Amino acid sequence: MATLQRPPRRLIPGFVILAVSTMLLVQLARRSPVLLVAPPGTAARGAGALVRNVAVRSASTSSSPIVSAIPGITEKYKSLCDRLKEINQLSGAVAILGWDEQTMMPPGAASSRGQQKAALAAIIHEKQTDENLASLIQELQEGKHLNCEFARANCRDAKRDYDLESSKSKEMAKLEAELEADCFNTWVTARKENDWKAMEPKLKKMFDLKREIAKATRPDLPTYDGALDAFERGMPSSKLDSIFSQLKKDLVPLVKEVTSAKGYKIPPELKDHDFDVKKQAEMCIEIAKDIGFDISRGRFDVSAHPFTGGVGPSDVRITTRYSPKNWAEGLGGTIHEVGHALYEQGRSMEHQDLPVSRALSMGVHESQSLLWERMVFQGRPFWDYATPIIHKYFPHTKDITADELYKAVNHVQPGLIRTEADELTYPLHIMLRYNLEKSLMEDSVDVSCLPKIWNEDMKRSLGVSVPSDADGVMQDVHWNVGAIGYFPSYTLGAMMAVQFYNEAKKQIPDLESKISKGEFGPLKDWLNQKVHQVGSLYASPDELLIAVTGKPLDAGCFMEYLQEKYSKLYSL
Repeated sequence: MATLQRPPRRLIPGFVILAVSTMLLVQLARRSPVLLVAPPGTAARGAGALVRNVAVRSASTSSSPIVSAIPGITEKYKSLCDRLKEINQLSGAVAILGWDEQTMMPPGAASSRGQQKAALAAIIHEKQTDENLASLIQELQEGKHLNCEFARANCRDAKRDYDLESSKSKEMAKLEAELEADCFNTWVTARKENDWKAMEPKLKKMFDLKREIAKATRPDLPTYDGALDAFERGMPSSKLDSIFSQLKKDLVPLVKEVTSAKGYKIPPELKDHDFDVKKQAEMCIEIAKDIGFDISRGRFDVSAHPFTGGVGPSDVRITTRYSPKNWAEGLGGTIHEVGHALYEQGRSMEHQDLPVSRALSMGVHESQSLLWERMVFQGRPFWDYATPIIHKYFPHTKDITADELYKAVNHVQPGLIRTEADELTYPLHIMLRYNLEKSLMEDSVDVSCLPKIWNEDMKRSLGVSVPSDADGVMQDVHWNVGAIGYFPSYTLGAMMAVQFYNEAKKQIPDLESKISKGEFGPLKDWLNQKVHQVGSLYASPDELLIAVTGKPLDAGCFMEYLQEKYSKLYSL
């Protein structure tokens, strides 16, 4: 019997985020403009006290502001910005090649596209490690004499980006690009054919190289922390160990309680009917526009792995996928990507192509997509607005109520595939991957042992038997494109989303009443002001969370949210 699957958790993975384009990951540690596929590098601390509410203009200015009273400093800063913008614009070209690869490129062009990306990667690496750039950074002394917080943040991150990139040789950067392309293409075929043996040697090379790069670029950190820092600045694995340990302790009993409770029967109109994909696309675009996605600065396309890409606030590209048997996948996935896209479209135009305009971490970016997916799409008020739209596009659902739709998209059932996991069991999928990649980076587990360990952990954690490696250890693209250390960002993002949403409810009068009427503007504008336009001004996600919510990351808030929501849904 058909079941209603949960919408995939992506941004990356579709990606893998990102745009899963193989070499797109070359940008990962260097914070390219495709946010989704460009996590930031290590952030420096001590940039000075940062104000709690920062005004950011959304339109570019015609002249450069005076950022220092010291003769020559403003000119040097402008020269630095010119160089940084050029690097970012070249990275943008790589991003568009990646988008094309996932949406338009013919399959036979994979090899030449990999060479194109590798060539651009070499040029970008040369510019990122240029001695003249280093001299400018040194002369500006990390923004010591600048009177603008955003200018100081640009100098801070420019230095970190330079230090990280210059610690890699040109040969290492080229090898990284080539291996990511090769490993991704091997994964596509190996997963299709359920051929782990074909994937194993390539994945071993990937972990060996990423281990070498982590040690070279972040020698003061434990090896896995060096990989993690590329995605989650300021988040050591020791802290993650503590967060995940407590979360698993609290989550496993709740999952057992929920799955043993009397389940909600999804109406046949929602699971036994076909949903025309053209109508799904029309519906998704209508809802995306209502939420606030500006189609004049973006576009929708279809891809096998949904992702959000582009090159800045004026060019944001969403891809999604539709299934005639699973309407929730298309709508939930679209809203998830819209959350990413709103972040991108909301970034400061004044600081476009500069480090400070980029997302603070991939966890912060995920918090925006997951806030819209889980707090809004999977929240009860949304369905007062969306139910008539569902009825309009799919008349056979006319007798389905908002309550029934709300329960359908929050159905809990432990399963095999991470991207189809429900909100409650999803973190358990992440913890499994986190523990494995950490062990692999620490060289305490061999790649050859992955399928066995994976299958055992799935049975132990989720009670699920793995029928094949294709639906087991090979189901995700992340490791195959070099995104080692990315998985924790999903659950960290989910935690941040709860905190941001709770604060929004305090500051926006009758927020959920507005959502129930389809009035999404107040929430979008609040996130734009508090998160999107602030970019990487702060040195860590905790600093951003404190500025917006008054406290750092709080896993307890996340568990309280899950406990309250699912206790009501399942009458626990």
